[in-house]
Amino acid sequence: MTDRTALVVGASRSLGLALAGELAERGFDVVATVRGETPEALAALADRTGRVTVEHLDITDTGQIDALRERLGDRRIDLLFVNAGITDADVPAAQVPTEVFVEVMVTNALSPMRVVEGLAPLVPPTGTIGVMSSRQGSIGFNTRGGHEVYRASKSALNQLMRSYAARTAGDPRTLLLLHPGWVQTELGGPGARLTVAESAHGVAEVLVGHAHDGGLQFLDHTGAVVPW
Repeated sequence: MTDRTALVVGASRSLGLALAGELAERGFDVVATVRGETPEALAALADRTGRVTVEHLDITDTGQIDALRERLGDRRIDLLFVNAGITDADVPAAQVPTEVFVEVMVTNALSPMRVVEGLAPLVPPTGTIGVMSSRQGSIGFNTRGGHEVYRASKSALNQLMRSYAARTAGDPRTLLLLHPGWVQTELGGPGARLTVAESAHGVAEVLVGHAHDGGLQFLDHTGAVVPW
């Protein structure tokens, strides 16, 4: 299949940047968003592939979401993937300042859903809407604690996507929540099992391989089901 377009929200570095590269290599024209200035690595990817264009978006700003929707016009987005997110200090929830709690929840749960709602009209019935979640958002898997507010934000994101799927029941588009694995990122640390490239490859495989499943699934980078 040719002439496919992917929109990767949050592609300035790490997993988002690597995923934009993976999708470009698979023949997608990629729209990659960044919050600030375009990083050199993303600019280099755009030059090298000829398939990547850069847009600017702060997902916590609803005006910017609306503006991006206007700039995209009637462009068909076969794959919308929201990767943007933040973490916080690994301390018990009661010790987290209120403003930090709000920032993490707004950035990781509310804002991705605003992006989904705002840009979904560009995704055709055969398209896919994906959001980067985490195994840490799984209530069933939480036997060790840690990163409590980050975990809660991903659990909230999962619940909001479940609500979105229920509210749009009958919509043939595929909805995916993805766990990227334990990755050598700021959150995962240098001792994590997966490199960024390995994780991005797996995430791309799942996004492409499950493109026409329909419904909502919570999967990891290997395609395995993650318990809610």
